[in-house]
Amino acid sequence: MNPPSTDARPAPVPPGAGASVEQWLQYLEAIHPTEIDLGLDRVLMVLRRLFRRKPAARIITVAGTNGKGTTVATLESLLRAAGRTTGAYTSPHLQRYNERVRINGQDISDAALISAFEQVETARGKVSLTYFEFGTLAAFVALAEAGVDDWILEVGLGGRLDAVNVLDADFAVITSIDIDHIGFLGDNREVIGFEKAGILRPGITAVCSDPHPPASILQQAAAQKVNLLVTGRDYQLTAGTDSVQLAVAGHNISLPSGPLPVESVAAAVVLARILEPDMPVHVLADTARSVTVPGRFERLASTPNVIVDVGHNPHAAHWLAQRFGDRRSRQGRVLGIYAALADKDVEGVMRAMAPAVDHWWFAGLDVPRGLSVGNLVERAQTSGITDYAVADTVADALSAAMAKAGQDDTVVVFGSFYTVAEARARLLGGVS
Repeated sequence: MNPPSTDARPAPVPPGAGASVEQWLQYLEAIHPTEIDLGLDRVLMVLRRLFRRKPAARIITVAGTNGKGTTVATLESLLRAAGRTTGAYTSPHLQRYNERVRINGQDISDAALISAFEQVETARGKVSLTYFEFGTLAAFVALAEAGVDDWILEVGLGGRLDAVNVLDADFAVITSIDIDHIGFLGDNREVIGFEKAGILRPGITAVCSDPHPPASILQQAAAQKVNLLVTGRDYQLTAGTDSVQLAVAGHNISLPSGPLPVESVAAAVVLARILEPDMPVHVLADTARSVTVPGRFERLASTPNVIVDVGHNPHAAHWLAQRFGDRRSRQGRVLGIYAALADKDVEGVMRAMAPAVDHWWFAGLDVPRGLSVGNLVERAQTSGITDYAVADTVADALSAAMAKAGQDDTVVVFGSFYTVAEARARLLGGVS
């Protein structure tokens, strides 16, 4: 008989009274053996202890590969413009965890967040929850206590087995579908589409902003008699010189062509028309034009011009590259700073951005799953990129690029939420 193990770690001790948000987050990171553990059983068990019945609010769930944050932010603004109160849950955050939960457009306070954490901890008992599952349930508690009219919930990963999906959506949006998170969601659009469509519920109304949705989404929508509105089929987008015209149900609405992905903005407008049919068209258009999303084609400086974008897969990188246009027709160079996580399609991102970037800086990410700068360089060489420099950190790369940039040049920092967080901390201050 083997002797009992002597290196077992003691169970984490819950934070006591007066603990900070940071202490709670450290605890959340320690209580489950794996970072990602898809499935709804554990979350459902604790949800039933926290809520005896489904929350009274209107629940809008948003899934997809790219554009979810834009959709959530646009819906949030549109519904508030219609006089509704809103709660939004998104992930990940850029600099403070509180960014993940917004009440009427404002980040949740430390006190409200800690109170929600405490309630989830009491309710879970011996049920093990991942960091994301615990945070999702805490968000539900916070939104319920705020008593808002509408909950706008962004799926973290996939859809069908994501913790957010433990609540039945009253309305849903599925944004673009592309290949990402292969280890969890599969390696083709049909399989990934099946996972994303797991947020649909029988008879609800949903919007799909992908102009070529996988058949798996259409099949699930049909099987559940979902009223699914698809771009290009049920509403039309027509590009103009500096705007995009949205034609839906006999109305023409002028939307901005950028800096946010217009397909996601349009999907939010289409759903808002259904949710608030009396909202004037000019209010829809004006509100949509005013939406901004931190980290999504966000301008942080103008001397030189510095843009950051959280795009981290080829689809997002292709969209980003299009924002800069053809090298031959623009003034100035684009100086790209790229840092990425190890489980991303790095070569695909590089190939997508290569037509837009004149000179590259590669930097390492000192975070779990972060790629070293040496690994990035190897992949860049495989992808045929030769005009590059290296830096230990994103902040170092940003300093070097800004020093080299001319008056007409643009520095673009992209590749991950971690990448953008470092750049924002370097230029704006705060926690990275």
